[in-house]
Amino acid sequence: MTDPKPTLDELIEQIGESGARICDIDASEAGAGNISVYMGWDVEVRRHFPNAEEIELPVPAPSLAGGTVLATGSGRRLRQIEREPLASIGAVKVHEGGLTGTLYTSNTRRFQRLTSEFNSHLAVHEDQVAARGIDFQAVVHAQPPHLTYLSHIPAYRDTERMNRAILRWEPETIVSLSDGIGVLEFMIPGSQEMGDANVAGLREHEITLWSKHGTMSRSDISVYRAVDRVEYAETGAKYEYMDLVAGSRAEGLSREDIATVANTFGITSRWL
Repeated sequence: MTDPKPTLDELIEQIGESGARICDIDASEAGAGNISVYMGWDVEVRRHFPNAEEIELPVPAPSLAGGTVLATGSGRRLRQIEREPLASIGAVKVHEGGLTGTLYTSNTRRFQRLTSEFNSHLAVHEDQVAARGIDFQAVVHAQPPHLTYLSHIPAYRDTERMNRAILRWEPETIVSLSDGIGVLEFMIPGSQEMGDANVAGLREHEITLWSKHGTMSRSDISVYRAVDRVEYAETGAKYEYMDLVAGSRAEGLSREDIATVANTFGITSRWL
């Protein structure tokens, strides 16, 4: 028996609640941060988004043809979505060939275009669908302050070092972030270089850290789960920051402690 597909109303609610949570943890100032969801099944969007316009997609997405991508609008604050979701979200039906689509928006639309990082979102959806055949994925971009701060320290701009740092503070972290976090060097946001590195990073990990900028996380389960990954990584980074401020006085979990937790819960990870 397969799990029922989430309804459009359920996904809109998830986006709103998830946007609010990202703001609760100070990971989205002003209009920063964005969310998208790919649905690989037929979805009727006109009841929510009656206005249609043809658009060129920022990157080719042939594997998404026939599917629908919900995405937040450029300049819309994530804290506003829960209160006015239809004013902040657009739905893109991807055309055959994946070069164009139809953008559907509501009568209360309050954005000119979709998020400026729609290219990064679309590229991740395309890559994951093409490689794994999934029919659902949520992608969240946030700017968690402690993770971003650590990425300004050269020693932490290293995937090995960063994962050892954030995994050692809570037993739950190895369970929720068993693939760890992929650390990328600083690149211009929205650039082709950034997009390519992010896609590659999210093949190995379910969250990447864009050094000196923020994170992108993905989930095949729900928008909530993509946000959970941000929370766990940011909490680990907050503990690490506190330890730096205190002069590295805390013990943290040993690698043996982390391995014991993982083995208890049947988790396999390269970080054990």
